[in-house]
Amino acid sequence: MRFVADLHIHSKYSRACSRDCDLEHLTWWARRKGISLVGTGDFTHPAWYDHLGENLVEAAPGVFRLRDDLDRDIDRRLPPSLAGAPVRFMLSVEISTIYKRGDRTRKVHHLIYMPDLSSAARFNARLAKIGNLGSDGRPILGLDSRDLLEITLECGGYLVPAHVWTPWFAVLGSKSGFDAIEDCYVDLASHVFAVETGLSSDPEMNWRVSGLDKYRLVSNSDAHSPPVLGREATVFDTELDYYSVRKALETGEGFAGSLEFFPEEGKYHVDGHRKCGVRMEPRETSAHNGTCPECGKPLTVGVLSRVEELADRPHGARPPGAAGFTSLVPLPEVVSEIVGTGPKSKKVLAEIDKLTAALGPELVILRDVPVDDIAAHSPLLAEAVTRLRRGEVVRDSGYDGEYGVIRVFEPGELERRRSAFALFDYDAPRPSTVERPRPAPAPVAAAAVPAPVVAGSSLLDGLDPEQRAAAEVDGGPLLIIAGPGTGKTRTLTHRIADLVTSRGVPAAQCLAITFTRRAAEEMAERLAALAPDAVGELTIATFHSLGVLILREHGAAFGLSASFGVADPERQLAVASSVVADEKEARALVAAGDARYKKALRAQDLVDFDDLITLPLALLEESAALVDAYRARWRWVSVDEYQDVDEQQYRLLRLLVPPDGNLTAIGDPDQAIYRFRGADVGFFLRFREDFPGARTVQLTRNYRSSAAVVAGALEVIAPSSLVPGRELRPMADHGDAPIGVHHASSEAAEAAFVARTVEQVLGGASFHAFDSGRVVGDGTQGLGFADFAVLYRTDRQSRALVEALTRSGLPFQKRSHDRLADRPGVARIAHDLRFAAGETVSERVRAVAGDDHTAYELLKPLAASCGTDFERFHSALALGVEVDTWDPRADRISLLTLHASKGLEFPVVFIVGCEDGLLPLRWPGADDAEAVDEERRLLFVGMTRARRHLFLSHTSGRPRSPFLAALESYERLGDAQPRRRRKGTQLSLL
Repeated sequence: MRFVADLHIHSKYSRACSRDCDLEHLTWWARRKGISLVGTGDFTHPAWYDHLGENLVEAAPGVFRLRDDLDRDIDRRLPPSLAGAPVRFMLSVEISTIYKRGDRTRKVHHLIYMPDLSSAARFNARLAKIGNLGSDGRPILGLDSRDLLEITLECGGYLVPAHVWTPWFAVLGSKSGFDAIEDCYVDLASHVFAVETGLSSDPEMNWRVSGLDKYRLVSNSDAHSPPVLGREATVFDTELDYYSVRKALETGEGFAGSLEFFPEEGKYHVDGHRKCGVRMEPRETSAHNGTCPECGKPLTVGVLSRVEELADRPHGARPPGAAGFTSLVPLPEVVSEIVGTGPKSKKVLAEIDKLTAALGPELVILRDVPVDDIAAHSPLLAEAVTRLRRGEVVRDSGYDGEYGVIRVFEPGELERRRSAFALFDYDAPRPSTVERPRPAPAPVAAAAVPAPVVAGSSLLDGLDPEQRAAAEVDGGPLLIIAGPGTGKTRTLTHRIADLVTSRGVPAAQCLAITFTRRAAEEMAERLAALAPDAVGELTIATFHSLGVLILREHGAAFGLSASFGVADPERQLAVASSVVADEKEARALVAAGDARYKKALRAQDLVDFDDLITLPLALLEESAALVDAYRARWRWVSVDEYQDVDEQQYRLLRLLVPPDGNLTAIGDPDQAIYRFRGADVGFFLRFREDFPGARTVQLTRNYRSSAAVVAGALEVIAPSSLVPGRELRPMADHGDAPIGVHHASSEAAEAAFVARTVEQVLGGASFHAFDSGRVVGDGTQGLGFADFAVLYRTDRQSRALVEALTRSGLPFQKRSHDRLADRPGVARIAHDLRFAAGETVSERVRAVAGDDHTAYELLKPLAASCGTDFERFHSALALGVEVDTWDPRADRISLLTLHASKGLEFPVVFIVGCEDGLLPLRWPGADDAEAVDEERRLLFVGMTRARRHLFLSHTSGRPRSPFLAALESYERLGDAQPRRRRKGTQLSLL
C-alpha cells in the first residue's frame, strides 16, 4: 500500500500552536491533503496523552484511528471526494534537549515514536524525573541526546533526529550541533536509522554528505496548525502500521522517498541577519568573515553553508540506492500567487474547496491529477502545476528565521497572461526576484592544535605563589585565609599530598576534617589523584564521622557496642514516644536532649546526631591518656572551613591538637554565615591567640569570578569585612559583563525577569524565543541549564520562581537529591495513606481521594516534600509515575537558598529579593549589629558563587537592601514599569 505520512506535528498544547491542533481538525485536514498517517505529536503532555487515550482506538499494530462517532462527524463536513479516506495516527513527540558537552552548549531536537500508549506512559514516567512535561507539548529537557536515545530504546520506541540542519536546534546545526550523527549519540548511534532533513534542505543537498548515506532521509511538516499538514511528508509503500513503517526506515524496503519544500523556502536556507535585513550566500559570508556588514555581529549561518562545510561530494552526487523525492509548493500558496491574496484568505480557501471537491486531495492535485483535468478548472493553475512538476520555479531564499518565497511565475508574467487565462478573479501579484545560483563550497580553515602540557616535577609546581607559600609551610600551627575562588581545597590537598609524598610524613598520621560529606568526598578524590599510594591510610572525615570513629573505638564507656546505630529523626521520635505518650512532648524531649530520651536511645544501642560530637568530647575531656593517644595517632591535622566551627567542635579540636601542634586551619571569616547553627567566627579570629606560634598566609587570587563580580563583591563586604585590608584579585577571563541590578514591580515580575534572562544568556531555549524577538543573539556559549542558579534568602521566595520557570518550560530543581520516602514528613503521609505492597503514590492517592479537589490537597504536601513544584509533580503522578528520585543525568537550573549555595559555583547567578527585610532578614524586635553583618556576609557569599554573570534583583514591595548602596554605579536593568524598559539592556550584558 502506497501512502503519505506526516510524522512531525504538534498539538494545541505546544507553544505558538493553533488551538485547532486537535484530533478532529487534524483528521479533517489530513483527508483534505491526502495524508494517510499522521503523528499525534506531544504525547508527553499529560492532558494531550489523556486526550489521545480517550479519543483514539487501535486500527492496526501501533497505529490508531479516531473514535467512530467523531470520525463520522468529520466525514459529514467533507465532500464525497475526500470523505472516508483512512487517516491513522502514530504516537509521536518532539523533544528539545539543551545541555553542555565538550564545553559547548548543545541544543538538539528529536522525534520520538512509540508503538502503544503503555510504552508512551513508561517513557513519560522516565522523562517526568528529568523535566517539566506539563508546560509545553514539546518539552525542554536538560538531558544529553545520547541519554534520551537510551531511554527511548528502553521503552521500546525509536528516535529520529529532527530537522537536522537547522542552525539553532539540530544535531548538525551550525550554532549548537555536531559534525556527525555519531558524535551526538556516541555509543548508541547505530540505533539511529533515519534523519529528518527539515524545511531548509532537501535530499539532494544531503546526498553531498557521505556520512548520511546510512540513514533514510525523511521529511515532515512540523505543523503548528492543521492547514500546513503535508507541506513536507514521507512516502511509504508498506502496510499501514507502526512496525512496517519502522522496518522501512531501518532497511529501506518500502521507503518510497519524500515530498519536499523547495529548500530555498525554508527560513534558515542561506546566511543572514534578520535584524539588519542582510542575506548572504556562502561565498559572501566567507568574504565577510561570517559577520554582518551592518552591525558587525555574527551572522546566522544557514543550512546551505553548513552543508557546504560538511560536504565531501560535489553538487549533483547521488549515492546508490537513494530514494527519490518530489519538490512541491503547497496548493494554497500556488493559488495565492494566482489570485493575488494571502494563502489563508477567504478567496484562496474558497478556490481550494472547489478544487478538492472536484479533483480530490491537495497532494493528489499537485502530483497526480492530469494537467488537462486541472486546466478545465483553471488554465493558470494547470500551467503552474506543469512548471512545478518540472521544478521550474523562481526562488527567493529564506534566512535567519525569515521564510523564503517560491514563485511559479516570473515578475509581471501574470499581468501579461491576464487576457489569455481567466478563472480566478485576482489582484496584481507581489514582486519577486529571480533564483540565485548556488555557490561552490568555501574552503574550511584547519582547527588549531593546542600545545601539549608538560607536567612539573613537584606536586606544588602547579600552584600559584600564594598557594605554594601556604602548602610549603613546615610543622606548627598554620592559618590560611582563603578568599572565595582562591583555590582553598586545591591548596589544602596539595599540602597534605606533599607532606606524605615528599616530606616523610606517614599518611596514617594525617587527619583532614571537613564539614560535609560532599566536601570530604571531593577531598578524598583529589588526594587519590595526588597521592594514590597513600590515600588509603589518610583519615578524611567530617566532624560527625570522626565522632563515629571515636565512638566505635571507645563507645563502651556509654554502653554502646562497636556496631551502634545512629537514629534518624523518625527513629528519634519513636524512641522519645516510648518514654512519653504525647507526641508534642516527645518532640520536646528530642529537641532538649532530655536524659530520659538519651537513656532510651542507649538501651537500643543508638545515638543521635548531636551525640556524635558531645560523647567523643566528653570522653576526651575526662581522659588525658585518650587525648595523648589521639594526638600521637594524628600528628598532622587539617581543618577546612574553620570559620564555621561551633563551640563543641572547637573544644574537640583543642583537645586533639596541642598549642604548638601541626594544625592547619583554612577558611574565610567573611564567609561565616552559620551563626544560627551555633558556628562562631570568633574562633577563627582568635586562632593566633590559641596557637601563639601560628603563621598566616592569605590567598587573594580569585580564579572563579569575572573582574566585575570580584569588584562588586568587595564593595559589598567592605563596610564589615573581618579581614584587614581585604583583597581579591580576579585571575579568570570571563569577559567584561557588568553586574546587573534589576528593579521589578513585583515578585512575579522579578521571577519573569529571571526566566527571560536565562533564555537570553542561554541564547534561546526554543524557536519561539527567536520568532517572538525575545532572544536575538547567541547568548553566552558553552552553558547548560545546570550552569544557572537562582539564590534567595528564604524558601518562601521560591514560589514565584517555580511558577515563572514552569510557564517558560525551563527545567529546574530545588536542590534536593533524597529519595521521596526519606524526606521529612513523607513517611507520615505515606503512613496516613496506608500504602499496599508495591502500590504507587498515584494509585493510593486516587483510591483515597475520590475527587480531584481532595487529590490535589493530598498531592500538594508530597510535592513540597520532594522539593519540587506541584505542576511538575502532578504531571508525573498523572501518568502513574513514582517520583522517588530525579534522574541524575538531568541538567536543570538550581533554585536554592543563599545558605545552601555555600561551596558551590555557577557561571550565571541570580540573587532575588535584595530588599530590606529579606536581605538583611530582620527579625521582629531584634537589633543585632552582628546579625546584620552576617547578612552582608551572606550576600558576599552569594555574589562570589558567580563566574561570568551576576544579576541582583529587588522589587517595589519593600525598600531596597542597604547592601546595594555599594553598587550604585553598576548597570541598572528594568524598571518598576516594565513597558518603559530600555530595549536591549539585558542583552548588553552578554
